[in-house]
Amino acid sequence: MHLIELLIPLLDNAGNAFPEHLHNLVRSELTQQFGGVTAFRRAPAEGVWKHEGEVDLDQIVILEVMSAALDRGWWSRYKARLESRFKQDEIVIRVFEFEQL
Repeated sequence: MHLIELLIPLLDNAGNAFPEHLHNLVRSELTQQFGGVTAFRRAPAEGVWKHEGEVDLDQIVILEVMSAALDRGWWSRYKARLESRFKQDEIVIRVFEFEQL
């Protein structure tokens, strides 16, 4: 079984909040594809990293789905769509293999 996590930004590069419908669309798409999604939205997570000598900060929501199979082609296409939709150089999607008890 695979746990797939998506780190989705809450704010654009100018610090403005993305319209809520963009996040709702992602939740809807993931629910349609995987039968459900969990969103960790109560306290936005913060990502900090160095980029070209500057420190950047992102507020993100973490979405996760579980899937028995891992279709890397589908995820690659979906990642590109999210990067375009949220105007990001990169959207982090990570996967963990786990055993369900």
